[in-house]
Amino acid sequence: MPTWRQAWFQLHWLLGITAGSVLLVIGLSGAVLSFREELIDALNPGGRHVAVQDKEALAPPQLLAAVREAFPGRQVGTLALFAEPGAAARVIFAPRPGERRGDTVYLDPYAGRPLPPLVGAEFFEWVETLHRWLLLPREPGRVAAGVLAIGLFVLALSGLYLRWPRRPLDWRAWLTFDPALKGRPFLWGLHSVTGTCALLMYLVFTTTGVYWAFDAVRDRVDAFAGQPRAPAQARNAPRVRNMQRDDAGAVDVAPAWATFQRQAAASGWSEVILRVPTGAAPTVLFTWLDAHPAHERARNRMTVRLPGGEVAQDERHDAKPLGGRFLAAIYPLHMGTYFGLPGRIAMMLAALMLPVFTVTGWMLYLDRRRKKRAVAAERAALAAGAGRPSADGATAPEGVLVAFASQSGTAEGIALRSAAALEAGGLRVTVASLARLDPEQLRHHQRLLLVASSFGEGGPPDAARRFAQRLVQVGGDALAHLRYGLLALGDRHYARFCGFGHALDHALVAAGAQSLFPMIEVDNGDTAALARWRRQLVALRGADAGPAEALADEPLAPAFEAWTLSARRLLNPGSLGAPLYEIELAAPPEAAAAWRPGALAELQPRLAADTVAALLRATPWTADAPVVFQGRHCTLAEALARSAVPAPQSLVQGLDAQALVDALVPLATRRYSIASLPSEGHLRLLVRQARHEQGLGIASGWLTAHAPLMAQVPLRLLANPGFAPVADDRPCIFVGNGSGYAGLRGHLRERIERGHRRNWLVFGERQLARDAFFMDELRHWQAGGQVERVDLAFSRDHAPRIYVQDRLREHAGDLRRWVGEGAAIFVCGSLHGMAAGVDEALEAALGRATLDDLIAEGRYRRDVY
Repeated sequence: MPTWRQAWFQLHWLLGITAGSVLLVIGLSGAVLSFREELIDALNPGGRHVAVQDKEALAPPQLLAAVREAFPGRQVGTLALFAEPGAAARVIFAPRPGERRGDTVYLDPYAGRPLPPLVGAEFFEWVETLHRWLLLPREPGRVAAGVLAIGLFVLALSGLYLRWPRRPLDWRAWLTFDPALKGRPFLWGLHSVTGTCALLMYLVFTTTGVYWAFDAVRDRVDAFAGQPRAPAQARNAPRVRNMQRDDAGAVDVAPAWATFQRQAAASGWSEVILRVPTGAAPTVLFTWLDAHPAHERARNRMTVRLPGGEVAQDERHDAKPLGGRFLAAIYPLHMGTYFGLPGRIAMMLAALMLPVFTVTGWMLYLDRRRKKRAVAAERAALAAGAGRPSADGATAPEGVLVAFASQSGTAEGIALRSAAALEAGGLRVTVASLARLDPEQLRHHQRLLLVASSFGEGGPPDAARRFAQRLVQVGGDALAHLRYGLLALGDRHYARFCGFGHALDHALVAAGAQSLFPMIEVDNGDTAALARWRRQLVALRGADAGPAEALADEPLAPAFEAWTLSARRLLNPGSLGAPLYEIELAAPPEAAAAWRPGALAELQPRLAADTVAALLRATPWTADAPVVFQGRHCTLAEALARSAVPAPQSLVQGLDAQALVDALVPLATRRYSIASLPSEGHLRLLVRQARHEQGLGIASGWLTAHAPLMAQVPLRLLANPGFAPVADDRPCIFVGNGSGYAGLRGHLRERIERGHRRNWLVFGERQLARDAFFMDELRHWQAGGQVERVDLAFSRDHAPRIYVQDRLREHAGDLRRWVGEGAAIFVCGSLHGMAAGVDEALEAALGRATLDDLIAEGRYRRDVY
C-alpha cells in the first residue's frame, strides 16, 4: 500500500500536469490585469486625464446635460467623478437589450465633451473574461474557474506537505536555492522555492476565487459575516434600470448632489459614483470613497431622495461590523491592493509564477518518466541477458554466461575483460551480475564462468547475498547440465581465504553442476593465478582462436604512487575509544589525482623505523646491503620495512642478505575510505589506531605515529562501485559510525555541491564531549538546509547505550517513507557490531524481501570493514 506521502505526491503531480496547464492561462491573465489601469493609461496618453484648468470642474447636473446633448436617447446608468484635478468623468450607459454591460465614455471634466475611445480597453475586457470565466458562458465558466481554484489550493497545500523540512523554523531550509545548479536539481530548486514564496498568495487567490465561483459558498460566508445576501430569485430578477427610457437623464440630481457634498465634507472624497435615477419619486445612490480610503473597496453608501434632497440612508464603511469590512476586503486581497503597491507587485509575481510551476512541473514529470523508461529498459536488458527466448517460448542456451560477484569492482572488471576475450574468439557471451540472476536462470545455460570476490571474513558481496541464499536451496541434479569455471578473488591474510568462492563451488557441485577446471584462487591480484585463468579462456575458445589478448598484461589496479604525508591531527583527545586521526596526503606533482565519493585509498604500510633498526641489529648485514625484493632492487632496510616481522631465528639463517629477503613475507596492503573530494585539494583519511599485544597496528601505527610528516606513502586510488554515489537527486540515507564518517562525508559533500538536499545522516560515536569531531561541519550543513535530517547516537552518553541501529528502529516509519520515495541507503563503518546491527534493523523495518530488492537495485550500498 502506498504511504500517505506517496499518495499526496501522486495527487500533486496529477493536478500539476492537468489543472496546472490551465492555471498557466489564469496566471498570465491575472498578471496582465494586476496593472490594468496603468497599462491603459500608458496606451492612452490624455485618454482619461486632461490638462488641469484654473476653474471648477462641472457638477453632475451639468455633465449629465452634456451627455444628453452628445448622446440623445441614451440612458445613463452611472456617473463617476474623481477628486484628482484633471481626472476625466466616467459615464456608463445602461445596457441595450441583450447586452450584459453598457458602453463606457469618458468626459472632459471642465467642458463635458466626450473624450476619444480608449485603445486597448476591449483587449482588457477579453482578458478579464478569460481570467474569470475561461471565455465560457458566465455560469459554467464561473464553476470551471472555481474548480481550478480548488485544484490550486490542493497543489499549494500538498506542495507544502511534501516539502516540509525537518527544521521548519529555519528560513534557510525554506528559501535556500542555488541558481548555479543544472538539470533536475535546478528545476526542483526553482519549483520548490518559488512555491514557498508564492504559497500565501495562492491561498488568497484560491479562497477568494472559490468564494466568487460558488453561490453556496458565498451565501454561507456572507451569512457568517452578518451580511446575508438576497435570495437567488430576487438577485436574478430583471431590473428596470436595464431598460431604455425616453426620459433618460431628465431627473434633476442637483438637490441630491448638494446634500452629498454637505454630508461628505468632513471626510472628503476621492471618488464618487452616482447611480442616475429614472421614473417617479426617484432616489440617487452615491457610492463613494473617503479622501484616504483603507482600500479600493472601502466604500460608503448614501441614498438621497428627490426632489427634496433628504438622506434616506447613510452607511459608512468604518461603521460596518467586522464581517462587513471583511467582505469588502475580499477583492482588494485578491488583487493585492489591500497592501498597496507592494501587495499588487507580490500578487502579480505570484500570478506570473504559475507558468513557471507548470513548465518546471512538466519538465520534472517528463524527466521522471524518461528515467523510469530507462530503468525499465535496463531491467529488461538485464533480464534478457540471462537467456533469450526461442520461438517456442523457451529460453535458448547461450554460448557462455559470464557472471560476477563484486564489492569493489575488481571481479566485474575481470568478468568484462574475460567476456571480451571470449567474444573475440567467436563465442556468444552474456554478462550478468549475480545481483540480477536467480539460480533458476542457470537452468537455461550450458556453460558458466564465475568471477567471485569474497567480502569481509569470506562472505558474499552484498549484491550476491540473495543469489547465494537461493543457490544452496537448489537440490538434486537441477544443474546437472551445467559446466562451470570459477575464479575466486581473496586475500590470504583473512582466515577464510576466497570463502565465497569456495561456498559457490560447493553449492554448484551439490546441485549437480560439473566444473570445467579446478577453481582458481587469486590472492591480491596474483599474476600467476590470472595467467592460469587466461589459459582456461583460450581452451574454452578453442585452439585456433589465438591468445586471450583482452586479459593479457592488463593490471587489476593502478600502480602505487608516492604520496606525501602532509598533515596529521588527533580528532578525539581524551576519548574512551582508541585515538582517531585525520591524515592528509598530497598527490605526486605529476599525478592526475581524481576519485569519486566512496572510493578507496590502498596503501603499502611500513614497519616503524625503530623496529627495522632492531631487526638489522639481529642480522650480520648492514642496512644498505643491496637486495631484490618483489622484483625491485632496494636496500635490506627497505625490504625489512615492507615485510612482516620475521621469526628471530630466520634473521641469521642463510648465506647472504638476499636469502633472508627471499624468505620475507610482504606486508599486506591496507584500504581506507577517502573522506574528501578532489576539489578540496588533498586526500583525507580517518585512521583509528589499532593496538595489539605487540603494540600499535602496523598500518595505523605507521600513519598516525611512526611516519614523519612529509614522508612518502605508496598509495593508489581504487574505485568502489559497490559504494558509488547515485546518479540522480533521489533521497539518500547515510548510516555509519566512528571512522566510517570518512566514507559518508565524500557522498554528503558531493550531494551538497550538486544541490541535493534530501540527505539523512544517522551516525554514532562514543561521547559528544570527546568524539564529535564532525559536528562543526554538520551544523554548517544543517544551517544551510543541505542536510535535511540528522540522528546521532553517542553510545556512552546513554544508559542503556544507544547505537545507530537503535535510531533506525526508533524511526522505522520515517525510514519506510524515505525508502518508499526512492531513497538509497549507504552504510559505512565497522563490519562487526554496527553493520550487522544496521542490517538487522533495516530488515525489521523493511522486510527481508524489500532489503534484498534494494540490494539488487543498487539502493543498499555498504563499505564496511
